Amino acid sequence: MPTEKASAGFEETYREQRLPLLRFAYLLCGSRETSEDVVQSAFASAQSRWDQIQSPASYLRRSVLNLVKDGQRRRYRLATLVPVAQSEAVVLPPEVDETWTLIQHLPWPQRAVVVLHYYEDLPLVEIAQVLERSESTVRSDHRRALDKLRKALR
Repeated sequence: MPTEKASAGFEETYREQRLPLLRFAYLLCGSRETSEDVVQSAFASAQSRWDQIQSPASYLRRSVLNLVKDGQRRRYRLATLVPVAQSEAVVLPPEVDETWTLIQHLPWPQRAVVVLHYYEDLPLVEIAQVLERSESTVRSDHRRALDKLRKALR
């Protein structure tokens, strides 16, 4: 059971990190409902071992990233098994700029690098740590993503 001090730290971190994590999850998945679920799950899984977590913000960011990624894999598998009727295009809220549509079509690793670098303002070195990939791979993903985005914008 978490101590009183750990509980206070958890609540404070929740207040400080909830909205940035919701924004991060939304940029990765494009769904408000999924973002809420993912962030709630990340905090719920962290709460039981809160006193063991060294860097809560990094831990939670990584947890959100993994949960979104797992959800997308699951949806992809289901989509290949069960055909889904095409729905109307969703109009994105104004806080997401016009390049978001293009970013959504990037492969998962490239999309994660772009979101972490340009929307979360993380340096590529830190992104490599978050994604548990080598720095050179993250730089390549970044370069390839920018090349695809430039080509699409022409």
